[in-house]
Amino acid sequence: MLKNTSLFLLFSLVTSFGYSQDKELFCDQIKALKTVIKINHYQPKIVDDSLSTRVFDLFLNSLDENKRLLTKSDSISFEKDRLLIDDYIKNGSCDFINKYAKTLNERIENSKIIISSLESENFDYSGKDTLRFKPEATYRYFKNDESIKRYWSKRLRYNILYTLVENDSVLDQIQSDFKTLESDLKPKLIQKELCKLETLQNRLGSIDNFVKEAFLNAYLQYHDPNSSFFNASEKEMFENSLSNDQLSFGIITSKNDDGDIIIVHITPGSAAFNNGNFEVNDVIKSLSTKTETLETYCVSNQDVMSFSSDKNHNTVTFKIKKQNGTLQSIELTKTKTKTEENTVSGYIIEDKSKVGYINIPSFYSDLESPNGLGLANDVAKELYKLQKENIEGLILDLRFNGGGSMKEATDLSGMFINRGPLSILRYSNGETYTVKDLNRGALFTKPIVILVNNYSASASEFFAASMQDYNRAVVIGSTTHGKASAQVILPLDMDGTLGFSKITIEKFYRVTGQSHQAKGVVPDIILPNLYDGFNTQEEFTPYALKNDSITGVKNYPKLKQLPIEQLKKQNSSRISSNATFDAVKQLNQLIIKNYFELDTQYLLTLDNVYREMTTYRNQWERINTPLKNHNAAFKIKNTEYTKEVMSYNDDKKTINQAILKDIKNDIYIEEAHAILQDLLNLITLN
Repeated sequence: MLKNTSLFLLFSLVTSFGYSQDKELFCDQIKALKTVIKINHYQPKIVDDSLSTRVFDLFLNSLDENKRLLTKSDSISFEKDRLLIDDYIKNGSCDFINKYAKTLNERIENSKIIISSLESENFDYSGKDTLRFKPEATYRYFKNDESIKRYWSKRLRYNILYTLVENDSVLDQIQSDFKTLESDLKPKLIQKELCKLETLQNRLGSIDNFVKEAFLNAYLQYHDPNSSFFNASEKEMFENSLSNDQLSFGIITSKNDDGDIIIVHITPGSAAFNNGNFEVNDVIKSLSTKTETLETYCVSNQDVMSFSSDKNHNTVTFKIKKQNGTLQSIELTKTKTKTEENTVSGYIIEDKSKVGYINIPSFYSDLESPNGLGLANDVAKELYKLQKENIEGLILDLRFNGGGSMKEATDLSGMFINRGPLSILRYSNGETYTVKDLNRGALFTKPIVILVNNYSASASEFFAASMQDYNRAVVIGSTTHGKASAQVILPLDMDGTLGFSKITIEKFYRVTGQSHQAKGVVPDIILPNLYDGFNTQEEFTPYALKNDSITGVKNYPKLKQLPIEQLKKQNSSRISSNATFDAVKQLNQLIIKNYFELDTQYLLTLDNVYREMTTYRNQWERINTPLKNHNAAFKIKNTEYTKEVMSYNDDKKTINQAILKDIKNDIYIEEAHAILQDLLNLITLN
């Protein structure tokens, strides 16, 4: 979450591609980061051996997370630094980083040589070798080149068998033409693995930059998982993700299986859309400014996004390959474009009563002005349209909402209560500040149900907790992420040449004085959840801030207690006999068993891979059938205002139809509607 967003916008930006050109830059970054952390972090840690060993582990893990590049001898060699990292930070020593970049690059090159050599070898699919699947926690570094070769041989053979089964579900057909299919597929998959390794080498412009930024991030993330280092492009992308509009080309890209960067979406009204020469599925071969060119083959999509998002790259020449094979070079200049992901729309659900539904994707804001209009203003507009349709209640969907602006969360909360305290901020010096809604009156006073899940975080938790504490809404779903801290982006120097740090500066508490940090907001009504047991919440993240409590606000004007126990009973009655929610539980267990807890081995043969894949696929299809075929009984439609706007835009019509279908097929929205209907009935009875 951002605080005082206007603060860091005063500083100019620089591109990160020139970082490796200045040998002193990394030393200056470490020195500056140490100062920024000490002065600004909510809970700065002492630079000692304890910090040293933990930063060392985070850093090494980030270089080779799955232990598929570095060797046992490398880890032994690096171990000498375990208790020296703090000395390097204190003394401003930075030469230590070079051996990590050099070694990682050597190991990547070595892996490329080993993988390439396998193309001339005849792979054995007889079952002589055993394929072992085990939890990630048990990964170990390779002992030598022989163990590296053995791993890649097995991995490539499995990938070949997996792809053959994926492409053809009939085993007899694969067996009858196996040699031809295998010989055709093998070089393609080998090239794919080589491309992945080259992508890693090209990260952030070079392996040198990648390793240095990995260390800076490890240093910050030992303090807490929400603090991180940003180069100029990363900062720009982060800000764009929290903005309701941005300067952009309007092109969304992805990397396909062939390693090409392709266009997957063109934003209506954007520069690319208005140009008319760009199409979905065009391959982007390169991006060029007057001074820089980024060739896109074997480059990550993240790096392509970083290049195009760079504030210094307002005009870029895109070299694209059309689907007919022709090449075109098109110069494009960014224009201000509405961020589609950060757009809210109100819908009407009709059954026994008429209620509103609004999905809130993030707490975006106008970052160019501290008083800018963002999410709260957009929700207010949609509420105005919905209330003209005489809705009796409202569903607010915060699932997968990762947060955003504290100001927007405060403003949104204030729309649904008369006035009063909403949250308590606590700073590193122990001082507190109570965040209040100072405006009398509420924009909407009718019943509300709020949907949340494991991925609802930060500002969305702030809002859900406020509504829960005031008895203003029934919160349903699953326990939220558990992030009750606020961050601000600060430059490491006056002009941002050294980069930026997104750094945790405060914690926030509920008006009761309780905290949902590393605990999450617990819903009033818990629903079966596909993501249970995935351990993605903050409490499972290394070095997360601890949960604690402070003195709360006395006698805040909360409303009458909602009939939660009665709503729970009615919900339980529906859920207990609901085949779709049973399917959610079963799918959850299937995923955990096959991905998180898988510890098995079998002979590396076509028959065994086919059996494992088809067994899992058949289980998934059987369990998923009720979910796939689900169709809610209620009617879903647009407001009259939206219908009129939609009539002038065919693209919006198509997107709208897909959204309406998704809402009608969503079992969580259906149950939210049922709970809201129960609440309306109980209020009427009382």
